[in-house]
Amino acid sequence: MSSGPIKIAVLDDYQGISGPKYQKLDPSKYEVAFFKDTLPPYNHPDTTQDVKDKLVARLEPFAVICTMRERTPFPKELISRLPNLKLLLTTGNRNLGLDLEAFKERGIPVAGAVDRAHAGSVGSISTTEHCVAMILAAARNIAQDDLSVKTGGWQTVPAVSLRGKIFGTAGLGRLGIAVAKIMHLAFGMRIIAWSTNLTQDAADEKARATGFPVEDENGEKTFKVVSKEQLFSTADVVSIHLVLSDRSRGSVSAADLALMKPSAIFVNTSRGPLVVEKDLQDALEQGKIRAAALDVFEKEPLPLDSRWRTTKWGQDGRSRVLLTPHMGYVEEATLEAWYEQQVENLLRWEKKEDLTTPLY
Repeated sequence: MSSGPIKIAVLDDYQGISGPKYQKLDPSKYEVAFFKDTLPPYNHPDTTQDVKDKLVARLEPFAVICTMRERTPFPKELISRLPNLKLLLTTGNRNLGLDLEAFKERGIPVAGAVDRAHAGSVGSISTTEHCVAMILAAARNIAQDDLSVKTGGWQTVPAVSLRGKIFGTAGLGRLGIAVAKIMHLAFGMRIIAWSTNLTQDAADEKARATGFPVEDENGEKTFKVVSKEQLFSTADVVSIHLVLSDRSRGSVSAADLALMKPSAIFVNTSRGPLVVEKDLQDALEQGKIRAAALDVFEKEPLPLDSRWRTTKWGQDGRSRVLLTPHMGYVEEATLEAWYEQQVENLLRWEKKEDLTTPLY
């Protein structure tokens, strides 16, 4: 360790929750800088060299960098340009924005943080609640009607009922199951599911594990596995719950969206790049479906000139669009717990103790 204070950068804490945790550190030993604004991702094709250099200039002085999920990606080239970096602390128990092999090659430890109050959830309870809220808000016109009342108007368009309709989940993992369970129990929605390798036997086992019968009294599967084409063409709500990977990137494109019912609602609280963003924007511009509810985007934070921000959605024949700024896991108690664990790991690292939640 150097004789001076250890320089620490805390990135992308939009709500300022990390401050009280890190400010408890001894200022004679630790020099902490907080950066609430997120610079464009180093590895995005639209990021210019000047912007890349700006990000490097920001991060280069620091021995320890503390991140929030995937808000600032760390590809190999960026890591190679940070000679002072000795420790990377993130949140969650995985971070697809980190090139772990590059960190390993440099001998830089990487550790996450978990939600101890809900072991193994990594924000999934929060994301489930947010997803259900967005589905209901899109079906009931909550945001539009709220704005109408506050600006001197009254009713806009009729809401739609979800009772007995079809809920289609792309992905039947923990989040897909959690949302499907609520929609089934609360509103009697019938559940259909698709993902690349999902089988009916696997879906039946997931139903049993959830406490559902495999079939109802009419012999209808609780979690009915269908083709991708069936999912998009028959579901009244299509909700994306896939894990982002090289294989799943761009899984939803114009051909899929063209199959959707005009009355359908499209929901994505998973990851923006799972959907070809321009294809979705074009479909919504043409009013092909009732509404979309989105918490995630191709580029985050959204640029000020993004079509999502500038288009007058819900007007002149366009579909209605509900947008939230990637809030699926953003709950105060969870964020506080994550930052507390980051500080604990920082102290462990300085004492040369094993880190909790190492990512490699």
